[in-house]
Amino acid sequence: MTEGWLWALFTVIAAAAQTARNAMQRELTATLGTAGATHVRFLFGFPFALIAVAAIAIVSGQKLPVPNAAFWPWVILGAASQILATGLMLAAMGERSFVVTIAYTKTEPIQVALFGLIFLGEHITPLLAAAILIATAGVMVMSFKPGASGTRDWKPAALGLASGAMFAFSAIGFRGAIRALDGQFFMVSSFTLAVGLALQAGALTLYLMWRERAILTAILQSWRPSMFAGFMGALASTFWFLAFALATAAAVRTLALVEVLFAQGVSLFVFGQKASARDVMGISLIVIGVVLLLWAT
Repeated sequence: MTEGWLWALFTVIAAAAQTARNAMQRELTATLGTAGATHVRFLFGFPFALIAVAAIAIVSGQKLPVPNAAFWPWVILGAASQILATGLMLAAMGERSFVVTIAYTKTEPIQVALFGLIFLGEHITPLLAAAILIATAGVMVMSFKPGASGTRDWKPAALGLASGAMFAFSAIGFRGAIRALDGQFFMVSSFTLAVGLALQAGALTLYLMWRERAILTAILQSWRPSMFAGFMGALASTFWFLAFALATAAAVRTLALVEVLFAQGVSLFVFGQKASARDVMGISLIVIGVVLLLWAT
């Protein structure tokens, strides 16, 4: 496989790993709360990110990148936005089903395309724009539930859409940080991930020590499932960052909508939530959008 198609492979692997991590975090929310379950992906993911950087350095013989002045604002934006995005996503999962929550957060590609154009100068071709709109329309079809009304129905929508916006800022921030570094794409992407996780784990640990120390104790007591969630989070993030090093944020996050398909599988086989005709229609639109995306790139 040529480097030109590697980003697509990396994205699909990342989406599958992220689905597993999201499912595990959803379960951890019941015992650790939103803040605790959010912290798990960063605290337990950081050691795996360090191992990845060390392995790449040993195997390739490359030196670690030297962060420059442009790197830090981007990586801080990415890290802070991802913390907020994850917390909002888990809060939304407490209000609605797993697959619907994931669908709400996946309104992200349109926002990524806009932010990428504004902040990174990454232009969108007409075919790529069509792919983004069709795939996002599929997500909206899956999200809309006829006959739903009331505050409780607006709350998960607001939380999910806000989460999608924060994930969009996170994607732009991390891609900007990767582009600011010099070096081979495996090293610069893995190094950026390790720095981002260090910032996130440190910030959330300090916050929990200040406000909710009992949660830190609960996290350590739940170390077995937390370790798995951290590993899957680090695995997903590693491949997201590799994809960001090779393709625009808009292309990566649009192809990432395959996560909705994976989430539908988890919803059906793990949580026992059946797919409706509307879900099938939405999935079909997502598939069409993904095919157009791959054709456009």
